[in-house]
Amino acid sequence: MKKYAFLLLLLASGIFSCQKENNPGEDDQQNLPERNIIDTAYGSNAQQKMDIYLPASRTKTTKTIVLIHGGGWTEGSKSDLTSSIPGIQKQFPGYAVININYRLAKDGNNLFPSQENDTKSAIAAYLQHTDDFVVSKDIVLAGFSAGAHLALLHAYKNDPDKNVKAVVDFFGPTELPALWNINILYQLLLYNVTGKTYDQDPAIYKNSSPANFVSAQSPPTLILQGDADPTVPPSQSILLSDSLTKYNVAHQLVMYPGEGHGWTGNNLLDSYEKIKIFLKEYVK
Repeated sequence: MKKYAFLLLLLASGIFSCQKENNPGEDDQQNLPERNIIDTAYGSNAQQKMDIYLPASRTKTTKTIVLIHGGGWTEGSKSDLTSSIPGIQKQFPGYAVININYRLAKDGNNLFPSQENDTKSAIAAYLQHTDDFVVSKDIVLAGFSAGAHLALLHAYKNDPDKNVKAVVDFFGPTELPALWNINILYQLLLYNVTGKTYDQDPAIYKNSSPANFVSAQSPPTLILQGDADPTVPPSQSILLSDSLTKYNVAHQLVMYPGEGHGWTGNNLLDSYEKIKIFLKEYVK
């Protein structure tokens, strides 16, 4: 689940502290400079880091896009998306951007729900400093493949304060028991990140499935999927769309004919336009 970084190519220092932006007043906020905080830690593990990009002239109403990389929960890094940050800033000039790493499952370590917990911790750490950064607590989650799974899971399960105003889901797994039942390749992948078969521990599979946590209070969700995806079956996106429909949650499922686990060209440009339209409609 790692062939996704190119999707953003066309869309295209310090640590957490108690330092404020000199407590700017409303007039001074218009003059705040751009500020980048790279590799700031939100936990003690070396992988628990994030990059923060704060735009110039931000105010306490500035919202944040949270990027979450993919890689099958076992590989990948925020660095996969770093080259896309300038393009995102250009196309979404009213937003701050954060790009997070999380612990990767490997050799029986950092199994589920480590990645879910890291997503929660990274976002919580950022939200604790919104006054310092002079931004709003309103966020948009955007994830790719495994990162989309984590974005959806956080939005539906771990956001009691409803800070998440929308989710952009690029071909994320959404219902792990159904994924397990497809074939042995998915079973091997899921066993490697859970340490259990579905029969041994159905709870970890269900508790890690975003579709199981959809409710009438879930945030608007944009789902982008290729109908020829060999990595994350289109059925996963359809299952999520059906759950969102059941609870009358605002959402859009965009299925790209013939596309696999990522796409370029006109379909990528179309995805970009659909994101802009979706956020304009649902993120106020």
